[in-house]
Amino acid sequence: MPMSRLSLLKGKSPAYLQALSDGLHQALVEAFEVPPTDRFQIIHQHEANELIFDRHYLGGPRSADFVLIQINVARVRSEAVRQAFYQRLVDLLAQSPGLQPQDVMIIISTSAAEDWSFGGGVMYDGVPAFSSRT
Repeated sequence: MPMSRLSLLKGKSPAYLQALSDGLHQALVEAFEVPPTDRFQIIHQHEANELIFDRHYLGGPRSADFVLIQINVARVRSEAVRQAFYQRLVDLLAQSPGLQPQDVMIIISTSAAEDWSFGGGVMYDGVPAFSSRT
């Protein structure tokens, strides 16, 4: 049940943004133990003075194609799962929309299941909606 925010500079086409969204979702499903129907993303496009990043800090050099991906989840994944996800994501985004791996920064944050409500004002109890709640 991740909720993802993708931040990048303005000017990309709708097809480019769709490729970012699709690549992220595919990597989450394939490598991060996320169900295919669990897709919640917000894409923020910023003016150059609104997205500040060091072009050379750890993992650079970064270009104007830099994308910051923040993912909030309610369940901790193992180090192996996280590493596989990071690698799968940059591989997919290199294929489409053509991002260089050094232009992808990923931050995963974890919160408790009860910090989520998926609608109706009901606190999430950690039981997937498709399982039995009895």
